[in-house]
Amino acid sequence: MPLLAVALIAVGTLTCSPGYILRAGIEEAKILSRRRPIESVIQDPTTDDEVRRKLSLVLQARTFADEYLGLDVNESYTTYSWIDRDTLALVISAAYRDRFQPVTWWFPIVGRVPYKGFFDVEAARRAAAELERQGYDTYLRPTSAFSTLGWFNDPLLSTLLRYDDVSLVATVIHELTHNTLFVPSQVAFNESFATFVGDRGAIAFFCQLEGEAGERCRQAKADWSDNLIFGRFLEELIADLERVFARAELSPEERIALRDDVFARARERFVREVQPRLSRPGYRGFARMQPNNALLIAWRIYYDRLHLFDTVYERAGHDLPTAIRLIRAAVDSARAEPFTALAVLAGGPGAPGR
Repeated sequence: MPLLAVALIAVGTLTCSPGYILRAGIEEAKILSRRRPIESVIQDPTTDDEVRRKLSLVLQARTFADEYLGLDVNESYTTYSWIDRDTLALVISAAYRDRFQPVTWWFPIVGRVPYKGFFDVEAARRAAAELERQGYDTYLRPTSAFSTLGWFNDPLLSTLLRYDDVSLVATVIHELTHNTLFVPSQVAFNESFATFVGDRGAIAFFCQLEGEAGERCRQAKADWSDNLIFGRFLEELIADLERVFARAELSPEERIALRDDVFARARERFVREVQPRLSRPGYRGFARMQPNNALLIAWRIYYDRLHLFDTVYERAGHDLPTAIRLIRAAVDSARAEPFTALAVLAGGPGAPGR
C-alpha cells in the first residue's frame, strides 16, 4: 500500500535490551558509514542512469520542500547509502483482540509508539510469535525509510529507489515533514500530518514541474484522492469495531466473534462501494485480507482524519505552505492534543460547509 511501509524508527536512541540496542547501533553505523554525497553519486560515470535520474529527482524534491514548502530539511537527503538487502527493517505492531488498544513501547524523544522496528528478520518473527502466544493480534510489515527527526543527517537509502517517481517524492517530503513538526507520543497525528504534506507536496511538485496535464501530476492527485477515500472507509470500519468493543455485557469471546462479522461486512462493502472509486490497485488486496486489530491500528496511523488536514488546506486557499504554517502554529500554541487543535482549525469560521 502506498506509504504504508514508511515508519519512524529512532534507531540511535532505543532503550530496550542490550542486544536490541547493539544490533540497532551496528545497523545505523553501517548506514552512516556508507553515505556518499548524492551529487558525487550523480556525477560518478559508473552510476546507473536510472539511479542517477531518481537521485536528481530527490534533490529537486528536497529543494522544493525547503524553498517552497518551508520544511526544516537541514542536511537530510544530501547523501545516499546503499543497503545490501531489499528491506531496510521489519516493523511489528500488536493489539488486544477484544478491544481497539495497541501494545506500545516507550523510547526516548519520541515517547510511546505502537510499533517497534527490527533490523533482524528472525528477531522480528520471534517477537511476533511471542506476542501471539500472549494472545495479541500482530502485524509485521517491511519499511524502506526512517527519520531521526533531524538528530542526524538522514541519508537517502537505496531501498527507496524502487518506488515510482510520485511515491519517491511523496516519501522524501513525508520524512522531511518529521523534521519540521513532531509531537512526542502522538504517532497518529505525526504520521497523518506527514502523509498529508507528503502527498499534497508531491501534487504541488509535479504539477508545477510538468503542468496539470502531466502524467505524474495526475497520478499524484489520484494517489491523494485514493488515500482520502480509503481513510474514510477505515474510519467507518474502526467506528463499527469500537461500538462492538464498547458492549460491556459481552464476553471477550463474544466481542471477538462479532468483530469478525464486522470484518466480513467491511470486505463486502469495500468491494461493492469503495474499490470502484479507487484509481490505482494499491488497496485492492484488502478484499482478500484477514484483518485484525493490530493491522488496522497500524494502518490508521497514516490515515487518521486526513479529511481535517484537507479542510485546512481548502481554508488556506489551496495553498500548501500556508496550510502547513497554520497547522504548525495551531499545534504549537494549543495545550490540547494535536487532533483537537486541528479540528478547531478545520472547523473555525470560513471552513468549507460551515
